[in-house]
Amino acid sequence: QVQLVESGGGLVQPGGSLRLSCVIFGMTLNIIDVGWYRQAPGKQREFVAGLTSGRRTNYPDDRKGRFTISGDTAKNTVYLQMDNLELGDTAAYYCKVVAGSDFWGLGTQVTVSS
Repeated sequence: QVQLVESGGGLVQPGGSLRLSCVIFGMTLNIIDVGWYRQAPGKQREFVAGLTSGRRTNYPDDRKGRFTISGDTAKNTVYLQMDNLELGDTAAYYCKVVAGSDFWGLGTQVTVSS
């Protein structure tokens, strides 16, 4: 059974940084596509960053340069490094694995506030 466990969220000031982690159980990282998504209150869930099984990365245009996705196959973990955080980055962040079906974690909350 596939299980995803996110961590690393918290409260940070504008301009600060956070690194989120997504530990994957039940699937091997190097054969799956993984994505980070976020959902703010009252808004739809949106794509943040993706990492393919071929280790290609992709980002929405408005987040290129601030967010970086990476993977550690030894730890079966995907990371999301977020720099220069803005108030609008406040949201619950979720990890998703695409492997036939979609599998989601429970999320980790990121709050950007002064």
